[in-house]
Amino acid sequence: MRPNSYRQHGCGNDTNRDFLNFTGVSDTVAEIIVQAQGKPISIGVSGAWGAGKSSMIRLVRAGLEQRAEGKRSDFIFVEFNAWLYQGYDDARAALMEVIATALAKEAEQRRTGLEKAKELLQRVNWFRAVKLGAGSALALSLGLPPTGILNKAIELGKKIATGNAGADDIAKAEGTVTDAASKASGLIKPRTESSPPKEIHAIRKSFEETLEVMGTKLIVLIDDLDRCLPQTTISTLEAVCLFLFLENTAFVIAADDSVIRHAVRRHFDGIVDEGLVTSYFDKLIQVPIRVPPLGTQEVRAYLMLLFVENSTGLNADEKEAVRKKVCEQLSQSWRGKRVDRAFMQTVHTSLPADLVARFNTADRLAPLMTSATQTAGNPRLIKRFLNALSIRMSISKSHGVGVDEAALAKMLLFERCADPAAYASLVSAVTADPNGKPQLLAPWESAAHAGETIDLEKPWDDPFVREWWSIEPRLADMDFREILYVGREHAPLISPEDRLSSEAAELLGALLEHPDMASQLNERLLKLPRTETAIVMDRVLSKAIQEQSWGTPPILDAALAVVAADPSQGARVGTFLRERPPAQITPSLVPKIADQPWAKDLFVHWRTAGVDGTVKRATILRL
Repeated sequence: MRPNSYRQHGCGNDTNRDFLNFTGVSDTVAEIIVQAQGKPISIGVSGAWGAGKSSMIRLVRAGLEQRAEGKRSDFIFVEFNAWLYQGYDDARAALMEVIATALAKEAEQRRTGLEKAKELLQRVNWFRAVKLGAGSALALSLGLPPTGILNKAIELGKKIATGNAGADDIAKAEGTVTDAASKASGLIKPRTESSPPKEIHAIRKSFEETLEVMGTKLIVLIDDLDRCLPQTTISTLEAVCLFLFLENTAFVIAADDSVIRHAVRRHFDGIVDEGLVTSYFDKLIQVPIRVPPLGTQEVRAYLMLLFVENSTGLNADEKEAVRKKVCEQLSQSWRGKRVDRAFMQTVHTSLPADLVARFNTADRLAPLMTSATQTAGNPRLIKRFLNALSIRMSISKSHGVGVDEAALAKMLLFERCADPAAYASLVSAVTADPNGKPQLLAPWESAAHAGETIDLEKPWDDPFVREWWSIEPRLADMDFREILYVGREHAPLISPEDRLSSEAAELLGALLEHPDMASQLNERLLKLPRTETAIVMDRVLSKAIQEQSWGTPPILDAALAVVAADPSQGARVGTFLRERPPAQITPSLVPKIADQPWAKDLFVHWRTAGVDGTVKRATILRL
C-alpha cells in the first residue's frame, strides 16, 4: 500500500496556494515592485530553513501575475536555483546565461526586441567563455573564447603564461588554437578589442536596451541560496550585482540572512568588522522581508489544511473553499478568532468522520509542535512529521496492525522531540512489560491531567515531556507493541518472546491457550533452560493478574507446571499470590498450593491480611 504524501503546500516548490496565511505579506511585496514603476529594486525574503521562503516568493509571483491582468508584456519571470548548479557550473555565469536565454526566448515569442536579445545572449556567452578559461593567457591574447571544447588550448595557454612552454609547445599551440577556433565557428563572434571589464559594461547596456525595446520588467526569483556553499553563494550574489540597479529589474532573493552573512565572512577571510558584513548585505538588499514565524494558531491551521488536502472525501473545489475560509479566519486571529476543530466543522457541512478525528489530533499536537525547539512551528518539519505518520499508518494497514492514529502521532512527536534517553527508557518499559504497556507513564499522566507537579530526574525532567504527558490519548494502559512495530526503523521491537527458543515459545503458547492442560507439558518443560523458564513465568503471571477470583483458576495450573519444572520460580508465584487483594482469595486455593514449600509463609501472611474467615480456618488446618 502506497502512503499518501503530504506535499509541501505553502512551504515548497509545487504550489502557489497559500496554506500559511502569507498572502498579506506577499501582496505587499508585489505592490512594492509595481509601485517602483520600473526603478530597480531588490527584495530579500529571509527566514530559517523550511520556514516558507519558497512559498513566499511564489506567492509574490502569483500576486504580480494577477496585477498584470493578463497582459503578457508587463513582466518576465526568471526562476533561478543556485543549488542546482553547485559543483557542476559557475553560479555567476549560470545566472547570467539563464537570464539572457529567458529574454531571448521571450523576445522570439513576442516578436519584439529579438535582435537586442540575441546580442545580449551572445555577449553573455562570450563573457561565460572567458570566465571558463580564466588563466589561459594564450586564448585571451588571441581574442578566442576558451570554451569547454578548447581544453587543449587552455592547458597550453597556462604553460605559456607560466614560462614553462618550449618551442615545440608554441608550435603545437598554433595548431591547437587554429583547430579549436574552427570548432568554435558560429558559437560566438570573435572580438579583437574586447576585455572582461568592457564586456561587463556592454552586457549591462545591452540588457537595459533589450528590456526597453521589449517594454517589459524582469523579475528574477532566486531560491535556495542558503543551501549553497559559501563560494556558490558569493558567486551568485556577484552575478546579481551585475544586473542590479538597472532599469526595469527586480530581484527577489530567498535566503536565510545568517547563512549569507556566514558566506560573506568566509569570502573575506579574516574579517573582524561585523559592520562590513552587514554593509555588504544591506547594499545588496534594499527591502528586507522576514517570513512570519508560525504561532499555535497557524501551526494548527497548517496541520488541518494538510489533512484536508490529503482527504479523499472532499473534491478539489471543496478543499479550495475550506482553504480560503481558514486563511480568512487566520487574518482575524488578532481579534481572538480561532482555527480549531469546532471552526473547521463550520466551514463545510459534511466533513468525513476520519477527517474530523484528524482535526482533534491537530488540536492536541499544535501547541507542542509550536513550542518544542526540535520543530518550532517549522512548516517543512511539520510536513515531514505528517509524512512519517502517513507512512507508519500505511505500514499498519498493510500488516493488519490496528494502530490508533492519535496514539501513534503522540508517540512520533515524542520520538522526534524528547531526550533520546527518555525515548529509550520508554521503549525499554514497553518491551519489558508482558502486555507491552508503558506503565511507568501512569502516575505522570495522572498528575499532568490533575494539574499536579512531580519532581523527576533526567531525562524525564523536561518541559516538553511534562506538556506531552497531558496530551490525549493516555498511553500508560495501552498495548504499545503495535506502535513500536510500525516504527521499528527507529527502534527495534524486542519482546521477551524474541529471546525464547522455538520449543520454549511453543510451550508458552500452549500454557497460555490451554492452561488447564499444563500438567501434560511437564516433561517438555523440564528440558528448558532456566533463563527460558523465567521468561515463560513472566508471561504466565502477566496473564494471571487478570484473574479477579483466586480459587483454582486454570492459569494457576500453568504457573504450578512451570514451578514443577523449575522450583526456583516457586517464590515468584508465592509473592504474586501474596500481592493479590485479600477479597480475591477463596478457601479452595489453600489445598491447591498446600504442598508447595513457599506456601507456609503465605498462609501465615493471610491469617493477618484480612482474608475471609473460611480462608483463615483452611490455612490453620494446613499449618
